[in-house]
Formats: sequence, C-alpha cells, structure tokens
Amino acid sequence: MATSTTPPTARSSLFPIPEPLVKFFSQFPLYTYPSSHPPSHSALTAPTLWILPPPASTDTLSADVECLKWQAHLALRGIQSIRLRWDVSVDGALGGRLPNLQVPSTKARDAVGELLAAHNIPAWIDEQVGALDELEGYRDVEARDESHAWIALLEGDVHAALAVAQPSPSFFYQAILQLPPSTAQRPVETLLTPPPAPLSGLTSLLPTYGARVPVQAIYAKYRDAIAVLSERLGSDEWFLGSRGPTALDALAFAYLRTLLHASDDLRIEVARRVNLVHWERRVHERVRAASSSSATGPSS
Repeated sequence: MATSTTPPTARSSLFPIPEPLVKFFSQFPLYTYPSSHPPSHSALTAPTLWILPPPASTDTLSADVECLKWQAHLALRGIQSIRLRWDVSVDGALGGRLPNLQVPSTKARDAVGELLAAHNIPAWIDEQVGALDELEGYRDVEARDESHAWIALLEGDVHAALAVAQPSPSFFYQAILQLPPSTAQRPVETLLTPPPAPLSGLTSLLPTYGARVPVQAIYAKYRDAIAVLSERLGSDEWFLGSRGPTALDALAFAYLRTLLHASDDLRIEVARRVNLVHWERRVHERVRAASSSSATGPSS
C-alpha cells in the first residue's frame, strides 16, 4: 500500500525553510512503495517450443514456415505433449532467430530449464526417442540421397516464390526510419541460382544497390516444383516411399500448409493437386494432435 511522506515544514531542520518554499514542496509529495519481488514460476515439466504466432487465434501451428517445420519435425519423430508459446519477440531468441526449444533441466532447483537453438533440436530428439539409423528413415541409400534434391527444391524455388509473394517493407520504413523487419527473412536474391543482376549498372551514377528479381521466372519455377512434387508423392503415405515420416515430410508439410494459406497465386497451384491437399490434411492432424492437448499459447 502506498504511503506519503510528511511535507517539510519550516521547523523540520536546524535551518528554517522559508514558508513559500514549504508550500511549493507540498505540491510534490514523495511516495514510497513496498519492494516488489519477481513472480514465481512453476518448474518446466514439458518441452516448450517458442514460435512465431499462428495465423489465427484458434490455431496452434505457426504461420512461419521455419517454425512450422520444427513443429512438424518434433511431432513426426514422436515427441508428444509439446507446449507452445508465441509471446517471445525474435529479439529475445537465441541468435535472434525462432524457433527455440525450452526443455526441462536435469539439474535440481532449475525451474527455467535449458533453451536450445533450432540446429540443436535434432540431437535433443535423438536423446528422447533414439537416434535414426544411417538411412535417416528413408527406405534405401538412393532415397536418402534423393531427399537432398527435394529439400533443395523446397528451400530454393518454392521458398523464393513465398518470399516474392510477401509484401516488402515500404521505402519510408526501410530507408528513412531504417526499421528492421518484424521477422528475419532471407533476401530473395540469395535463393536464386545464378544470383540476379543489380538494379544499377557500372555506368549508373548511383552506387550498386538492390537486385532485378525475375518475378515471372520465379513463379514459373514454383509451378514446376509443385507439379513434380505432386507427381513424386503419388499415392504414397510418405514422400519417397518411406515407411515412416522423415525430415523431408516435415519440411514438405511446412511448405504445403504455408502455401495453402498464402495468396491465390501460390495457393491455387497446390489446391488443384488433390493428393497434396489430402496428404497435408492428414499430416496436419498428426502435428496438431502432438501439441493441442498441452498448448498454452502466450505465457508469462
């Protein structure tokens, strides 16, 4: 409860304070409050994935393809009861990148647990459910090697189309205010091979800046990528005919779900492939079930 100190009086010290000054000080009383203590937190009992927010308040799957990839990877590897929180700013994440995984600590009296960056999540999963064999879950060496090409296709041509479709920050915010983007995103030109030419040439009076992004070529490669992805999946339960889900399946799900919630230019290309839509829905239920029973959303 707040208390107020007694205003100074003319007789409160050895040297009397002039009455006008006492009246002036009385207009600004000094308040004191009891000391506050940080709130106590209950011990962390389940793995908690820090993600960027879902697209809707009723959803538990992140709208960010990178966060969603790790949500799917955890679920498809058999990690259940995954708690989620999306009230953490990117600035508060390890390395300024989400997702992060907060896991219970083995040390006594450590209620906070340990925070892992995304690249450390696979090792933690292996400790919980056992490491994969040398085939990494694929049916043979050829399928494992082929998966690298599909991963490159998704993270290259498909991701480039997603990046182009997203609105770029205005010149005012980017050049005048120099505000950083709300989420760290890879520039489109870093996803293209060969890299695009700059906007200004050697004969220009302006220094080299920006890049001539071939938007139509990017969309053409995206359409081809979705077509061959659908053809390769066929009627299989998992990509490349694997007996169970692999890292490629987690990545493919993250991109397909993100594309099905993107602009029409991207969404329609996936929606017209019935096998991709049905596959995404089936995997979606499995991923959602791994976190829905214990998802807490934003937490303090």
